[in-house]
Amino acid sequence: MQRARIGWILGALAAALLVLCGFGAAALWRGDHPTVGLIELLQMPIYGVAAWLVLARPTAPLLTGRAALACILLAGLAMRLIVLPSPPASSDIYRYIWDGRVQAAGINPYNYLPADPALESLRDQVIYPLINRADYAPTIYPPVAQLVFFAATRVSESTTFMKAVMIGFEGLAVWAILQLLAARGLPATRVLLYAWHPLPLWEFAGSGHVDAIAIAFLLLAFVAVDRRSPILGGMALAAGVLVKYFPAVAGPAIYKRWDWRLPAAFAVSLALLYLPYLGAGANVLGFLGGYVAEEGFEQGPGIFLWQLAGSVMQLPEHAFAFYFPLAAVVMAALGLASFALRREPKGDLAAAMMLAVTFTVLFSPHYPWYFAWLIPFVCIHPLAAVIYLTCAASYLHIATWPPSLGDGLLLYGGSALMLMGELAIRRFSQKEEVHGDAVAA
Repeated sequence: MQRARIGWILGALAAALLVLCGFGAAALWRGDHPTVGLIELLQMPIYGVAAWLVLARPTAPLLTGRAALACILLAGLAMRLIVLPSPPASSDIYRYIWDGRVQAAGINPYNYLPADPALESLRDQVIYPLINRADYAPTIYPPVAQLVFFAATRVSESTTFMKAVMIGFEGLAVWAILQLLAARGLPATRVLLYAWHPLPLWEFAGSGHVDAIAIAFLLLAFVAVDRRSPILGGMALAAGVLVKYFPAVAGPAIYKRWDWRLPAAFAVSLALLYLPYLGAGANVLGFLGGYVAEEGFEQGPGIFLWQLAGSVMQLPEHAFAFYFPLAAVVMAALGLASFALRREPKGDLAAAMMLAVTFTVLFSPHYPWYFAWLIPFVCIHPLAAVIYLTCAASYLHIATWPPSLGDGLLLYGGSALMLMGELAIRRFSQKEEVHGDAVAA
């Protein structure tokens, strides 16, 4: 009876998520993006119940075996296929296609703005008019992202195909999560925490964000290190960093002390992957500096912790100049501690999650897809506070821009309260266990 009940509950939850995917896809076709954000938020509690079932009842008969895993993966794929054909909510994908087209013409994408007269012959009425920042921002995407854009657009320049490529990289990420779970003796059904999560569903299948590629390569680096292939680990980490720079944050959790092979492979791969684009000179970094300024990271209004500090005290005029150096010191200290304390040859996914969450809080991204890389870690270490943070990130779709202090408190304050509650419960449980052992003795 219990087995049937769990099966019905999970089936009903999957059905609810699929129905909401249909409503969200219809909203995308209408261009009603606020409604899509609301639907994504509505899916979060449904996802939370499914995640709780998988975590709370890992040995339930229905949640063991290949059939259960297949059902979870097929449901996750079905959600993505419903959303895939819809127009993207984000315009970033048009830049991906444009960069691929520019490279196919034999032109370095870092050399010209899309609006530059030199690229006039490449313009059309489908992709070019929808490119964001076309008249002032060179491409921001690093070389591995550019290689994927080029390869994908040689097959098709449609947004649907580019999104399908991102789903393909999600499939690679899911495979890597399954390998990491197996290597740690954890139930494979925990992959539901990624496969059914609405955030990657809408950001990758819905909008085709390139972060899916970075996540896949980062997880492949952990798989390679688990299998004692540090050279492959270094190569995969370099590939991830050259899609989006954030995987570098997890590097200390992958590196094993005194092993020169991983950092050497990482450095050589970086150099080789940049090589085809070095003709652009200093422009090879693209719009990175301009993006930092545009997001309000130069003076502090876009940083949650700085907003919070400013709400409780009078900050000196030039004090923000010390924020990024202090944040770098914090990250460096955590990184040093993570590989100094590491004893096992496997990658330290707990340390990686700590580094990733700390980095995210320190720099408080303004867009939900920047939180998606935290989700694979909760499949291994399911902290409720981190799950909440990844779910609450979808609120940024309907929040003010840049996010206000109140928006940040909802995300980070809520996560902090949940973490404190989680730690208090664990401490109480440990005391109860010790008391029970003493009574039994």
